[in-house]
Amino acid sequence: MKIVLTAFEPFGGDTVNPAQEAVRLVADEIDGVKIMKVDVPVVFGRSIETVQKVMEEERPDVVLCIGQAGGRTGLTPERVAINLDDARIPDNEGNQPIDQPVYKDGEPAYFATVPVKAMVAAIQEAGVPASLSNSAGTFVCNHLMYGVLHTIAKRYPGMRGGFMHVPFLHEQVMNRPNTPSLSGKDIAAGIEAALKAIIYSEVKPALSPGKT
Repeated sequence: MKIVLTAFEPFGGDTVNPAQEAVRLVADEIDGVKIMKVDVPVVFGRSIETVQKVMEEERPDVVLCIGQAGGRTGLTPERVAINLDDARIPDNEGNQPIDQPVYKDGEPAYFATVPVKAMVAAIQEAGVPASLSNSAGTFVCNHLMYGVLHTIAKRYPGMRGGFMHVPFLHEQVMNRPNTPSLSGKDIAAGIEAALKAIIYSEVKPALSPGKT
């Protein structure tokens, strides 16, 4: 079994991205499963192309993408990606699509095919805050999640895919009063717990409703 684990580069004026920093701390192998780490640009279009290339070359069993969601209190596996780009800020190449589809011929939305509720439970059991999210936004995170799931649906029906947001690192909130954050070590531990849930869990436990 092989899992591709992607992480975005810094964006929006930050010099670090907690996704990238934490993924670097994740083990390269978990219970015999190879974890292949891939850095992804925060750029509409190029983000999907970067991961599609890896999917074609490596043919992994699972693709799990990690991104920053500043202001969230814990790790949040995403339930659904929508076919919409609506950028509040420009991406790292100055692109700022407004009310545009990710794919003109794509479905309105795709649901994650990784066990999102089992991931939440596993992260919580590891002592890291987590909850289920029902909105990946409309920036590059949702764009990539939608693109990965669209690619899986069209080309790789046996593959599974998903996305998880993580909160700011402690060093990112020094000038952001009253903003939640976690250490890179804790975020990495949560990611590893989520990966183990993907590897082993086939039953989604009943949890309270996700957060928007």
